[in-house]
Amino acid sequence: MNWQLPVWALLLTTPIMVVVWLGYRWVHRNAALADVGFCVGFGLMAAGFSLSATGDLSHRLVVAAMATGYAVRLGVYIAVNRVRAPEEDHRYRTLRAKFGNRAEWYFFAYFVGQAVAVAVFSVPLAVLMSNPHSVWQVWELLGVGIWAIGVGGEAAADNQLNRFRRDPGNTGKTCRRGLWRYSRHPNYFFEGVHWCAYVVMGIGLPDWWLTLLGPVVMIGALLKVTGIPLAEAQAAASRGEGYREYQRTTNAFIPWFPRD
Repeated sequence: MNWQLPVWALLLTTPIMVVVWLGYRWVHRNAALADVGFCVGFGLMAAGFSLSATGDLSHRLVVAAMATGYAVRLGVYIAVNRVRAPEEDHRYRTLRAKFGNRAEWYFFAYFVGQAVAVAVFSVPLAVLMSNPHSVWQVWELLGVGIWAIGVGGEAAADNQLNRFRRDPGNTGKTCRRGLWRYSRHPNYFFEGVHWCAYVVMGIGLPDWWLTLLGPVVMIGALLKVTGIPLAEAQAAASRGEGYREYQRTTNAFIPWFPRD
């Protein structure tokens, strides 16, 4: 793998995130802009890698299309449904209240940290785009299928939750429709599935193990840091016993049938 690619990803994405942070400070004070910035940076790096990596052209183009497709779908969703929302995402409001006067410094670090995230998550792409073989293996095609399930499942979960929230009669209620009947966070689950696709596609390559960075870092963050812990704390506080009952009967991450 060419290690210069993730380094360039960091160097080029950092000024992008500084500009996005300035937009957050001076134009639209919604920290979800950082997530849009990550998607923009990741998509641009994927496209750039396809031009500068040295592997087989077909592999470079397919992997770039997969990564940019994921980034565009997620970035547009966040921009439309989070950045343009009447209120900032509760996770960021919670953090702002927690850190008080120091909050803006933490948010600056968070915005710039998205450049580090782009560099880390670009490593699996760099591994796959270094593949010199023009023949596609069965597990690579399986990986493309897993990618489609991950991105499609996350989009379906997001859309189901949006439709539920748009109904005024559901204010203060918990969504248990569609995929949300089987997991409290199906969007996070399918996000993790998406990153596993690159692991499957990398089987047999010299630096295959580096593709594990994607699912390990992303799923770890969703389960333990910025995802489920903050979302569940806010949901339990705002929806009370109804959400706590949902917690008792429904898996947090992996979809499964509800418990009685």
